[in-house]
Amino acid sequence: MLLSVRRVAVIVTLAIIVQLGTALWIQPNKAEAAEAVDLKLDVKSAILIEASTGQVLYENNADAALPPASMAKMMTEYLVMEAVKSGKIKWEDMVQVSQYSADVIGSGDLLAVGEQYTVKDLFGAMSIYSANDASVALAEFIAGGSEENFAKMMNEKAKEMGLSNQAHFISSTGLSRVDLGKYAPKGIEGETLLTAKDAAIIAYNILKDHKEVLDFTKQPSKKFREKDKAPMINWNWMLEGNKDNVNFKKYAYPGLDGLKTGSTDDAGYCFTGTAERNGMRLISVVMGTKTEPKRFEETRKVLDYGFNNFEMKQVLTAKAEIDSLKTVNIKKGVETQVPVVTQTGLSIVAKKGATPDQFVITAEPADESKLVAPIAKGAVVGTVKVTYQGTEKTANLIANEDVEKGSWFRLFFRAIKDFFVDTISGKKK
Repeated sequence: MLLSVRRVAVIVTLAIIVQLGTALWIQPNKAEAAEAVDLKLDVKSAILIEASTGQVLYENNADAALPPASMAKMMTEYLVMEAVKSGKIKWEDMVQVSQYSADVIGSGDLLAVGEQYTVKDLFGAMSIYSANDASVALAEFIAGGSEENFAKMMNEKAKEMGLSNQAHFISSTGLSRVDLGKYAPKGIEGETLLTAKDAAIIAYNILKDHKEVLDFTKQPSKKFREKDKAPMINWNWMLEGNKDNVNFKKYAYPGLDGLKTGSTDDAGYCFTGTAERNGMRLISVVMGTKTEPKRFEETRKVLDYGFNNFEMKQVLTAKAEIDSLKTVNIKKGVETQVPVVTQTGLSIVAKKGATPDQFVITAEPADESKLVAPIAKGAVVGTVKVTYQGTEKTANLIANEDVEKGSWFRLFFRAIKDFFVDTISGKKK
């Protein structure tokens, strides 16, 4: 008898293990899905996300804080464009070059003390040529003459964006404290650090809030001044616009139009890239490659993985009925229910070949306090959620017709009717 009980216990235990294992395999979380493939990258860290959702498609050591070099300028770009959008500054505003911006080392060397250029000209130099002098000039212009104050703004914005606790900025350029020399901030400690995930989040926010940055970053070259003999050459060799360039055509990548390179002795060679194909935009980050060409070769592997294996799948269309919630109950209306449809379409990034049964669709009405007549057509009366392998996206459900408020007479007799129906139902029970 004891042996029989033990056998039963073992069988039940094995059944539970098998069941749990199956459930975990069918619905892996995002981290498990991202770690499932080895791209054999020669990098310190990397990540790939989809640009409209931030959905992580691949990651490799993506939470390690590393020096980002000039990729830090993505935050400078964001703050400049935010200032323009808010009306704090204008693209046509003239910026005077300070001693510091003329002295700063590294890429650039375009400006002299006392010269004046528009915000737009300096932004172009920063985003195309990664010009440190232009970055400092813009930072000082926005932050009342102090790059240190601008760096504090960068750190505040990092918190707003939800960057990791390791994310830290000490300058607008990404230069190290040693490279900044006498201009290093006295009120901010440490060095500029970002994780690959942090860099991807900054890029995600730039493309979400200020997509016009691509009008600058997609340019393979541009003269800073019309009188200049030679143009600024974009450090991003992968631009699609380089497909006919003898020097860079082997690196040119279809659909790639940004975003930011970076390199220092400490950081190695880094690159945040973005490309769009077939209606899907991806953002990739690689950090710490050993050579300049390598950062683009490794980026190609990451982007190829994304475009070859994933697609944007439209699960719901706008104005569509949801089978599990075709109507929502309404209080105090002429009608007691209202038909509902989706307010917008809903798409999700999925593995190519994903079948409809892998997308779980659930819907629920809004809180009862919001479902009281009168209800106007188009009013939000619920939500629908699509779940795919641990990723969730939601959309609103809206009333598909008006529901007028019922008269007191109608509501009175409806209450009497409901009372007797409930009473009779109770007796039958």
